[in-house]
Amino acid sequence: MSSPASCNEPSLRADYHALFSAVQDITQCFSRQQKNFLTTWMIRAVLANDLYTDDSFVYSKAAGKIKDAIANLPVSTTEDDAEEAETLANAGSKKDEKTRGKEMTNSNRMAEEEHKRFIKAQREALLLCLEIAARRYKVPWCQTVIDILAKHAFDHIDRFTLRQRQAIQKLWASIKEQQIRRKQGKSVTGKLDMNAFEGLQEKYANEKISIRHSVGGGGERRAEQWLG
Repeated sequence: MSSPASCNEPSLRADYHALFSAVQDITQCFSRQQKNFLTTWMIRAVLANDLYTDDSFVYSKAAGKIKDAIANLPVSTTEDDAEEAETLANAGSKKDEKTRGKEMTNSNRMAEEEHKRFIKAQREALLLCLEIAARRYKVPWCQTVIDILAKHAFDHIDRFTLRQRQAIQKLWASIKEQQIRRKQGKSVTGKLDMNAFEGLQEKYANEKISIRHSVGGGGERRAEQWLG
């Protein structure tokens, strides 16, 4: 699979949603590493796409799962911030990834790097969900759900990296402005500060995540058969 952004394209949303919804029933076919990749893809292909729905129940349910996923993220570290800065500076380049690969000399190091990639991918996927949700703020029945979701992200902002924290702070600040307008009986413009999100997503679009990457473990053969 190539760029994860493809699963949120209007013409492909339904297909990706159906595919990864079905995957949830056969996760025993995959190795632990593959399950990590699937978790990230499910956030993007299922939860993120549920946020485009016109069904308030589906929208609220997806937002609830996103809140849980954010709460389960580990606290970000200064090392995470430094790696983020390096990644964004080298977006689209595979040089750094190849260099890190050569430095992996034992299984513990490889497991550590894999876990870091998993958390990084989760953060990016959840940030995408926040962006998609916030873009629907002009829809009246979405507003309260978005208020709660954005406040939750802000309350757990230490789970995200520096640039992501900045994006969440700007989003929450603009949502509070909209809340004030509502309390004053003024119309809501529905326009939130999404510039920081757009900048990050543009960088992330150059990255790729693949379920086939570094396949290992007992689920390798069955997973390859299922993936085709």
